[in-house]
Amino acid sequence: MGQQETVATSLADTVCEGIGAALAQVDADLARRYPGDPGTRQPIHTVYVPGDAFTAGTLGSWGDQALAMLDEHAPDAAALAGVLGLSDELAGPVYERVRAKLEREPVEDLRIDFEDGYGLRSDAEEDETAARAAALVAAAYRDGTAAPYMGIRMKCMEAAVRDRGIRTLDIFLTGLMEAGGLPDGLVLTLPKVTYAEQVTAMVRLLEAFEKARGLTPGRIGFEIQIETTQAILGADGRATVARMIEAAEGRATSLHYGTFDYSASCGVSAAYQASDHPAADHAKAVMQVAAAGTGVRLSDGSTNVLPVGPTAQVHEAWKLHHGLTRRALARAYYQGWDMHPGHLPTRYAAVYAFYREGLEKAAARLAAYVAKAGGDVMDEPATAKALSAYLLRGLDCGAVDTAEVARLTGLTRTELDGLAGRGVMPV
Repeated sequence: MGQQETVATSLADTVCEGIGAALAQVDADLARRYPGDPGTRQPIHTVYVPGDAFTAGTLGSWGDQALAMLDEHAPDAAALAGVLGLSDELAGPVYERVRAKLEREPVEDLRIDFEDGYGLRSDAEEDETAARAAALVAAAYRDGTAAPYMGIRMKCMEAAVRDRGIRTLDIFLTGLMEAGGLPDGLVLTLPKVTYAEQVTAMVRLLEAFEKARGLTPGRIGFEIQIETTQAILGADGRATVARMIEAAEGRATSLHYGTFDYSASCGVSAAYQASDHPAADHAKAVMQVAAAGTGVRLSDGSTNVLPVGPTAQVHEAWKLHHGLTRRALARAYYQGWDMHPGHLPTRYAAVYAFYREGLEKAAARLAAYVAKAGGDVMDEPATAKALSAYLLRGLDCGAVDTAEVARLTGLTRTELDGLAGRGVMPV
């Protein structure tokens, strides 16, 4: 460092100081708007169950039904691999992990639906259902049967249903508080958002609840469901979704794409409403760029083609769902909706194959980067961040094990977190 004293420079110290002062506000704005990945587990899917259909046995029932479908329509690894086109190398490990997941944790994220899946009911009926949902969720977290993430989708902020949605949310959150407090895995979904002001209204609503119950300000976050064209492009020609993230004031946890409402709002015929339609790709690309770096995550939509009926029909539905899930993963949409227990086998099969097939290559590249080794690819810090995030997602969902990642990379979970931007690790 002593050599630095002999290096000639021309700029006075005041130049750097002036530039620093001029950009201080920009520095603060970047830190506020783009905090990066929150460092928490992201579920790979969300399951929606109508409020009146949700019971204490719903989660287990979904797993049992999914396992029964495997037994009937793909009773072994070779059978499922043949349907989905998995390689011989992947077939066994993926099949075993899928079955184990369905037995242990069939649903990662559950939303009790009080919107489209529930419909319009009498106030008394919805009041009762919301209170019952809170009691069931609280009991599930107490006895260890809860999904990692659980919550409700309320009705939207449009005038016709606004008061009803607010009341349902109040009843549900109050019920949780009376039962012992808000669980860590609580997730709320605000649907059919068209204006950023509706997001602001949700923020004010949650602020009022936190104040009323003595909660830490900002304790309650929520998802924004993107189901209308106005949520992507506003009347002023600006990307509305970016304004919605800003309007959430740090409370937005994710953006969820609504396949069928959005497609319909674009005028897409029912037969062509799907998550791989060009209109869907455009919407999700805008969502992706708007959310990048903000800590707000993305979720793809769903398919309404259900794996029911004779085996041949189930297999066709499985192929479709598996292909759509794989497509979403390649486009960095790491979460999606599942509408039927029969979607669970292909959701997990697609996700597990995605992370297992790239495990050794990703691990080798990351190990070489950390060791400053050479190779046929010259990776940069940004790529190392992506590689470690890929491995962490695989670990979180159960596609890969801690031991095999450690063996292949020589890295601990803490070191992976650091490389992925979830901590600090000098490399």
